[in-house]
Amino acid sequence: MVTRKHSARRLGSAALSLLLATATLASRQRRRDATRLEERRLALEELAVRRKALAHQQRMHWELLARAIDDPSLAAVIDTYDKSIPAEKRRQFFYANAWYVHLYHLYRSGILNREELYEYLREFFQSPVFREYWEASKAQRATLHESSEEAGIGRMVDGLVRDLDEAETDEWWVVGEPPSD
Repeated sequence: MVTRKHSARRLGSAALSLLLATATLASRQRRRDATRLEERRLALEELAVRRKALAHQQRMHWELLARAIDDPSLAAVIDTYDKSIPAEKRRQFFYANAWYVHLYHLYRSGILNREELYEYLREFFQSPVFREYWEASKAQRATLHESSEEAGIGRMVDGLVRDLDEAETDEWWVVGEPPSD
């Protein structure tokens, strides 16, 4: 009888220890899960703030550029193009820049991936004015930090323009190799 009681106590004690260990592990797991969820929530919140800031930046860029397009006296403030280029052509370059920056911001905010950006730009570069703009803005792109994302996109576009120039087909939509993310 004593042996049974002793065995029952040992078994009860072991069961209690196992129960406590399980509860402790479950509690730790819940804390880890809660921490992971909080980290994910913060990351998503940061992404939303970043996208909102990019959208604001794009709106501001457009508003400032639209004023420069409409008012030549304001355009003179930001006009870094060769002065031998006629004023009307420089205004077209401002507008081409607005489109380029718009597409770049769509890419930066995650709305377009790199391949989609490439495909849109391939279409835009069918315009002779857009090509002239790209050539005329070469010096501006040269000031970008070589390792920046914007400089990398510029090099991608330079390659696209070379491919379009060297293409032996009128089917521009198949020219070049879109990058994959």
